[in-house]
Amino acid sequence: MNTFNWSAEAEKLWDKNSESWNAKSRTMWEEGSRKDIISFFEKHVKKGSAVCDLGCGDGYGSYKLASAGYKVIGIDVSEEMIHKAEKLNTNTGAVFKKEDISDLSLEENAIDAILAINSLEWTESPLDVLKEMQRTVKPGGRACIGILGPTAAPRANSYRRLYKEKVICNTMMPWEFEQLAKESGWSKLDELGVYKKASEKLSKGSLTDELKQSLSFMWIFMLENRKNEGMGIE
Repeated sequence: MNTFNWSAEAEKLWDKNSESWNAKSRTMWEEGSRKDIISFFEKHVKKGSAVCDLGCGDGYGSYKLASAGYKVIGIDVSEEMIHKAEKLNTNTGAVFKKEDISDLSLEENAIDAILAINSLEWTESPLDVLKEMQRTVKPGGRACIGILGPTAAPRANSYRRLYKEKVICNTMMPWEFEQLAKESGWSKLDELGVYKKASEKLSKGSLTDELKQSLSFMWIFMLENRKNEGMGIE
């Protein structure tokens, strides 16, 4: 009986999808659902910081970070994605590694901040990724995490689990991730909602955070690493 290897299957999936993803990533980052992420990131992470882009894909987010003045290392499970990222970032100084983001080779306290946009949902255990993030990010460091909202079409990738099929998509609600992060030693500093055009027309001023999240295409969290809190470590 063959053992299902999530990481290997995820690599095959993203190798296969690398061309189609590459064809649309620039638009997503420049004018689509990811266009406000870097400016949001800049509000909370100072320029020159060492940043790890977890699940970097074809490296366009890494390119944006490096262009904004950050020292960037991008990590992705897909060899094809890494090749594309390296090609795009030839002149940015960003470096890339092929690794599973739940098992990083980075040393403890090696980086100042993390960017992980729609990547935790593609891992077998988002909790393990949060623990790796906490291990590698300095105390008081930041993590900018994007989670697919309930209205995001990519969530359909997890549907076949209802037929007991193995799927490489571990979707969770934004409020579930927020609770998981809190219980894993992260505190929320800020958040940003991304909505489909139809939802943007709705007034959300009187809605609770949970209701706002329920309308979202993606929810962006800015977290602070609270490890070693109360131990005299700044």
